[in-house]
Amino acid sequence: MSDTQSLIENRPPSVATLFLERVEATPDAEAYRYPVIRPAGDGEGPDEWRSYSWREAAERVFSIAAGLMDLGVRPEERVGIASSTRIEWILSDLGILCAGAATTTVYPSTNDSETAYILADSDSKVLIAEDADQLAKVRAHRDELPNLAHVVLVDGEPGAEDAAGDWALSFAELERRGAAYREKHPDAITETVQGLRSDQLATLIYTSGTTGKPKGVRLAQDAWSYMARAVPQTGLLNSDDVQYLWLPLAHVFGKMLISVQIDSGHVIAVDGRVDKIIDNLPVVQPTKMCAVPRIFEKVYNGVAQKARAGGGAKYKIFQWAAEVAREYARTTQDNQRRTGVPDAPTGLKVKHALADRLVYSKLRDAFGGRMVGCVSGSAALAPDLGYFFAGAGIPVLEGYGLTESSAASFCNRTDNFRTGTVGKPMPGTEVRIADDGEILLRGPGIMQGYHGLADKTAEVLEEDGWFHTGDIGELSDDGYLRITDRKKDLIKTSGGKYIAPAEVEGQFKAICPYVSNILVHGAGRNYCTALITLDEPAITAWAADHEDLKGKPYAEVVASEQVRALVDGYVEQLNAGLQRWQTVKKFRVLPRDLDIEHGELTPSLKMKRPVVEREYGELIEEMYEGTRER
Repeated sequence: MSDTQSLIENRPPSVATLFLERVEATPDAEAYRYPVIRPAGDGEGPDEWRSYSWREAAERVFSIAAGLMDLGVRPEERVGIASSTRIEWILSDLGILCAGAATTTVYPSTNDSETAYILADSDSKVLIAEDADQLAKVRAHRDELPNLAHVVLVDGEPGAEDAAGDWALSFAELERRGAAYREKHPDAITETVQGLRSDQLATLIYTSGTTGKPKGVRLAQDAWSYMARAVPQTGLLNSDDVQYLWLPLAHVFGKMLISVQIDSGHVIAVDGRVDKIIDNLPVVQPTKMCAVPRIFEKVYNGVAQKARAGGGAKYKIFQWAAEVAREYARTTQDNQRRTGVPDAPTGLKVKHALADRLVYSKLRDAFGGRMVGCVSGSAALAPDLGYFFAGAGIPVLEGYGLTESSAASFCNRTDNFRTGTVGKPMPGTEVRIADDGEILLRGPGIMQGYHGLADKTAEVLEEDGWFHTGDIGELSDDGYLRITDRKKDLIKTSGGKYIAPAEVEGQFKAICPYVSNILVHGAGRNYCTALITLDEPAITAWAADHEDLKGKPYAEVVASEQVRALVDGYVEQLNAGLQRWQTVKKFRVLPRDLDIEHGELTPSLKMKRPVVEREYGELIEEMYEGTRER
């Protein structure tokens, strides 16, 4: 039997099973690190980090599980979590699974009406809410949630009105009830976990979606145990790794990483505060980190702006080193593909070694000094950025998956990665490319279907298990997948030409160090236009070198003729490398960046095209004035 066959046939029925095995195997090994966050105004400096061993984590997990049982939660019933990424999220999720229940994930940024919709659609019996703000969301819609029997508050104590009839209780109270329940029923958790079936519901993740109401993706117990076994088999995460985890755990990418860690046994340092990533990396000194492309774009732009601020000579050195990194990465990858050895000519090696001393070593220090590699997912990473980080000694390994496939369907490997692709399939995952270029997947990680939406399920999931991803891709002869676009996001101009906007947008991000977001528009039009937002720290630093812009607010800076001329230069560079029908004829710089709060980005930082196009419809129409008869 092959390793892949063994993985599929012998995977445990659930992650809860794996968790019990891990606690028994390495009870005193470090499992989690987490920051003790000081109250606002309580001095400055780094947070204190503490650790849990597997045994210590299990004590809390089992008390949470038993507490949920005491509240009447039964196997496969849903328990929601509305919280940012923090240690309590992980403990709660494992507690839910050890109670035999299923987790409904809710982004903390979700508004009150959509939170109520998710909890009602999932028929969640309990909600674990991070704070008073999350509690207030469900309180406002309590009449619409008759089956939501309890809300557990992680931070703080519920008020007397909310606590009446045990509707709301504190996290500490849940654990106290769990401890008492375990004294009366000492074997309850073990028996519940042993009784779990592999096809039982483990998680409902509602797709944040770029259009319409979110759909609940049903993921079974063994979808996660498959992921837990498949990822370590690739060598992407090993028992001696320290992984820095900041991704939203309501997202399938973050949720998958929790499962993988349990089988691998490595350490997770968890802190969801995005603004603390740069501060935390030198403290945590991780060996691995998963992120979305926007994080790497920000890191690169920050390094470039710091070099620019250091003066002309320093900036020229950075630009030279960046090109050397890209050339070195392309050359070594090409040679590995041809000969199996990632080698480079002697002259390039000498330049690379010098650039390493001057630039790359400082970048690695900023990542904590121990980073072996990062994984990027959720959206495409501009190849120029990928080559830069690979050449600088921090390879960013692109991966691919969807909520419907339990996150990781493809990923590059550290020992043989190929920038511009999402790597090879996970062990046990099958892939084929349909006649129209659509990527189809089949394997143990594929969802059971959309919750309560049989018709929507039938649209994407065939009876023989093949899942239609909606993404367009190309598969190389040796199994590397390249994503070219979303099937539904291909746009057709009035001239009949098809354009992949994500490809054009990715090229612009690789060219322009000041861009934050870009939307290319052109469906049914006779040419393409673009809406562009700029990265505030980067463009503010640029403005500081211009006397008439220095000190002006962001909105005034981006509205200036100087900035328009700056962006226009990068658009010209972009157009020089495009087919005529792909070129951007007109653009507008928006007065602010896109964000989650205005509904323009999903919590995983994907752009919601219809929302942006609707919000800035007048600007788009302005760019096409005179092209159509009215």
